[in-house]
Amino acid sequence: TAPRKPAASPGAAKGKALPPRPLPGDMTRDEFLERLIRVDHAGEYGAERIYAGQLAVLGDSDMGPVLEHMAEQELVHKQTFEKMIVERRVRPTALLPLWHVFGYAMGAGTAMMGRRAAMACTVAVEEVIDEHYASQQKRLGPDEAELWEAIERFRLEELEHRDIGLANEAELTPGYKALAGAIKGITRTAIWLSERI
Repeated sequence: TAPRKPAASPGAAKGKALPPRPLPGDMTRDEFLERLIRVDHAGEYGAERIYAGQLAVLGDSDMGPVLEHMAEQELVHKQTFEKMIVERRVRPTALLPLWHVFGYAMGAGTAMMGRRAAMACTVAVEEVIDEHYASQQKRLGPDEAELWEAIERFRLEELEHRDIGLANEAELTPGYKALAGAIKGITRTAIWLSERI
């Protein structure tokens, strides 16, 4: 799958920040940014837990170094959004305790199904995150160029993870389409909930 093209960087092209609430129920710019940081922090927290679960099962196998590489990148992503949570005084999602358990369970559970299933999990999650990040980038204005750049850097690393999964035969997992579809559905639901709760 070819990488999704996000909107042009606000620093390189004319971008427009979110307009002030044009219709009842629409988010203000500040509400959008708060939701963005909350959900991205939650997502990277969950991703780190997925890799922790996979490493617990496959860490001593030849997949160990590959999983450690991806886990290290996810840790940097999480730490970046942790810093933003503090600096911008954003309330983290109340669901972090759930993502702590469910992320680990998803990682360990797919790893116990075999290395290909673990990679299928990676591919499915990262494809959803690519869509999610690209959608956010389209709504960031020129005053948030630094945030845009961070999201772009992370998005490209998530695509690297997807490609690693594909290179390690994710698509040869028995029942791949069903497994990937279920994981994508869970990931999209987690995103929706983390934005709001």
